[in-house]
Amino acid sequence: MQIKNRQQMLILAAFAGLALLVGDSLIFSPLVKAWKARSEKIVELRKQVEKGDRLVKHEESYRTNWAQMQTNTLPHNSSLAEQQVLQAFDKWAQDSRISVNSITPQWKRDNDDFTTLQCRVDASGTVGTVGRFLYNIEKDPMALKIESVEITARDKEGAQLSLGLQISGLVLNLPEEKR
Repeated sequence: MQIKNRQQMLILAAFAGLALLVGDSLIFSPLVKAWKARSEKIVELRKQVEKGDRLVKHEESYRTNWAQMQTNTLPHNSSLAEQQVLQAFDKWAQDSRISVNSITPQWKRDNDDFTTLQCRVDASGTVGTVGRFLYNIEKDPMALKIESVEITARDKEGAQLSLGLQISGLVLNLPEEKR
């Protein structure tokens, strides 16, 4: 009788093991995966809510900054925009005492939302005048971006430098009611 009980116990243990294995693969594992996926989704949604809260809290400052940026962009009139940029270069050159040799403006329309005025500027001066000129460009609120800078020595000592700049100015093509 003992052998029969042992066989029945082994059969029950085998069925229990099989039931646990099937239960694990069909019920428990999918539930754990779903739980983890939901937990990750909750974390992502919380991050999005926090980001949204920050945007709402700082809306006024963002709108103020955007309005200021819009006022600093170049005007839609291309000749007026070029004139404004050329006058700014004259002012920066006088302030820094750099010698501007040439300014070559070129218009680029890459997008319906904005247009860029790209200017190639060639100038020469000392280390101090070149540094001051670059500083004046960077600190100006006008919507200009220095794309590239090339500085080469014009003499053996490096006292006289040649400066080549590629600068882009921004013109926003927004409807008048959004300005």
